[in-house]
Amino acid sequence: MGMRATEMEGRLRAALSPLALAIHDDSEQHRGHAGHDGAGESHFTVDITAAAFAGQSRVARQRLVYAALGDLLAPGGVHALVIRAKAPGEV
Repeated sequence: MGMRATEMEGRLRAALSPLALAIHDDSEQHRGHAGHDGAGESHFTVDITAAAFAGQSRVARQRLVYAALGDLLAPGGVHALVIRAKAPGEV
């Protein structure tokens, strides 16, 4: 896991205390696309399960993730982020 992914993991764990968390660097799949500068760590998928998502809409869950990641999503940081956020017990 690279430095940016490690920072993402730390922030998500601190903010949301997830029961499960997986961060996948999808950058290589986007070689030649916008936001891919060849250095990697620009495109990610986050699979996260946290009690904080219970009763929240999909948009509210995404907002919680965005808030936790903060400036990592600013221009020059993470270009693309797929979020799969679930509450405990959801499939």
